[in-house]
Amino acid sequence: MSEAKVVAEIKSDWPANTTRPDCAVISLEGVCREYAGRGDVVRALEDATFSIVAGEWVAITGPSGSGKSTLVNMLGCLDRPTRGELKIDNVDVASMSSTELDRFRAEKIGFIFQQFHLIPYLSAVENVMLAQYFHSMTDEKEAKAALDRVGLGHRTGHLPSELSGGEQQRVCIARALINNPPILLADEPTGNLDAANQAIVADLLKDLHRNGHTVVMVTHDPEMATLAQRRIALSHGKVFCHPVGGPIVTLRR
Repeated sequence: MSEAKVVAEIKSDWPANTTRPDCAVISLEGVCREYAGRGDVVRALEDATFSIVAGEWVAITGPSGSGKSTLVNMLGCLDRPTRGELKIDNVDVASMSSTELDRFRAEKIGFIFQQFHLIPYLSAVENVMLAQYFHSMTDEKEAKAALDRVGLGHRTGHLPSELSGGEQQRVCIARALINNPPILLADEPTGNLDAANQAIVADLLKDLHRNGHTVVMVTHDPEMATLAQRRIALSHGKVFCHPVGGPIVTLRR
């Protein structure tokens, strides 16, 4: 698998610095997140206003401390805004109870983590089935099919310690896909992988995007960022949006 194939840029039919509100699967309007500090208020995210269109691939970039983790927690329904409106699939998540939000998250969002977060004493197929358990009911045949889709049909009974880093990340992707969520939230999906496994994961993400998934990817890797159709950059809690390789356009200061 050539390096050129891994970093080949996906061309988009949509303008790189605009979105269509009528088909936005993620929408933020004036979203702020504040935390109480020692006698002061820490504003981790400030007045974020943007939309992500259904079927779009967006890269979220920015240095450490810029607000990426806070934004990802919001988009993944793991945290709530201090102020502002956050809609996922046209549902205002702030209006939901914790139980409703857990169910909503399981149905709408698949998580791909940098640290994998696999249960060490469960096999690959059991780790995938765990996501089914929290959604509805387990189905070993479906879980094995998900692993086969990511090229691990021959490793279903292996424990995480018996898998390479790239294989563990592919188990994580299978787990994210098992409930067929419309949104995939990938937090540094290639951050712990070597070049060969980075290429495999990049190709899997491209295939998922071609098949209609909305991909929101946090990355420090400029090559991975070029795979996205659009980039959302953060700096000191402020959000900026720009086309890959183009000038930065401020969404909201």
